[in-house]
Amino acid sequence: MEDYDVIVVGAGFGGPVAAKKCAEAGLRTLIVERAQVPGEKVVSGLVIPFYGFLFGPDFIMNGNPPVERPICKVVNRFVRNGKIYHTNSSLRLPSPFALGYAAYCKPFCTWLADRAVEAGSELRTSTAAIDLIMEKGAVKGIITDRGEELRCKILIDAGGTQNNLSIKAGIRKKYVPEAMELYMLWDFQMAKEDVDSVFDLSMEFFHGMPEERIGAPLGYGSTFYIFTYRESIHPGLGQFLVTEGKVPDLARLLPEYFENFTSKVERWKNDIAPKVKLRAVMWDVCPIYAGLLPDMRKMPIYGDGMLIIGDAAGLEASAFGDGVPNAWFSADIAADVAIEAVRAGDTSRNFLWRYESRVKEHPYITYITADRRRWDLRNVLASRSEREFRSRINDHWGIGAFRYRYVGKPLSCSIAQSLRKDPLVMARWVEMYRRYYCNWVENKFDKLSTEN
Repeated sequence: MEDYDVIVVGAGFGGPVAAKKCAEAGLRTLIVERAQVPGEKVVSGLVIPFYGFLFGPDFIMNGNPPVERPICKVVNRFVRNGKIYHTNSSLRLPSPFALGYAAYCKPFCTWLADRAVEAGSELRTSTAAIDLIMEKGAVKGIITDRGEELRCKILIDAGGTQNNLSIKAGIRKKYVPEAMELYMLWDFQMAKEDVDSVFDLSMEFFHGMPEERIGAPLGYGSTFYIFTYRESIHPGLGQFLVTEGKVPDLARLLPEYFENFTSKVERWKNDIAPKVKLRAVMWDVCPIYAGLLPDMRKMPIYGDGMLIIGDAAGLEASAFGDGVPNAWFSADIAADVAIEAVRAGDTSRNFLWRYESRVKEHPYITYITADRRRWDLRNVLASRSEREFRSRINDHWGIGAFRYRYVGKPLSCSIAQSLRKDPLVMARWVEMYRRYYCNWVENKFDKLSTEN
């Protein structure tokens, strides 16, 4: 039996951030990760929005993480009868500024874990937390798949969507099917010069009415998208486990949507298909609408001796289906509260309530988990209005997204908060964009612990 101040379960995007801060504060900190390498159990790639880098932990903004491609433009293509009849590419920034960064999970999470280990955290991989040590209703540690009993003063649950520790603790319940999206990704190898010429620094979305059969009914899943990386692309799409009150056969539908798209849409057939080679097909689930459904939204994210962050807490972006910024934000807050609790000698629920309070006060977390823009696309199914369709897409993935009532409000609040803390922060942001872009051009990032 070993004792720690803090045990973090999960070395994905959020866990190492919390562990690093706790270790830097002098707390004996352990990260337990079920995979052999951090990030190995996460779907292989994603695009992380810019606000995670600007307003997240300083060590990420000031560092050299392994990004695959800066995304400077979002291209929305409207499809009818297999043909693209309208394109909206109003959401764009000139390089080196970027709307987000495409990254592969395995190297990026390894980079985060390396920073936590450098700060003094202990990392145990190939180790799963299968149960909790409970005393008088309070979490006091974990039991691993090796039979080890590891005790702690605070447990930070960063185990993701499919982790059951918070349920075992009696704090949370399983996500309901209406909140869960099953999505499918295809990983295609593509030469860098081809990605550059076909896509440049953009990612693409393809929108159509249900009869096109290239994606879920509007508002009930992810529109067909293509994320771009250095030498690969990820087409992907998803649909909720319950759609219009029914349970669809998604194992059949998602491949069918993809087949329809690749066989009908000329953009794919003529520009992309001749230049790609399939490497892998992946499936995963996300609690994207957890922040929109009242029963899910009301579930606690803390308990006696336990703090829950990221996807494990249902902090997924409901409009974009991306949880990385919220994983970073909630991990940073959880670490602060854990440090305060350990120093105060009080890890009770009555002390840890401040974690949930600060999460709710965060300008981004609450907003992006309750953003209804994707959900409200369902209105187009009823109206069948082309004007409303284009308007909603523009307000979702176009320049309209920056209106104050959408991204503009949390962005303005976060900029104001950052300027109060550091009046020169904008210069640091510009430097980050420049450095990240140069790192990408030169393919030069921090060396990872997994590299020879």
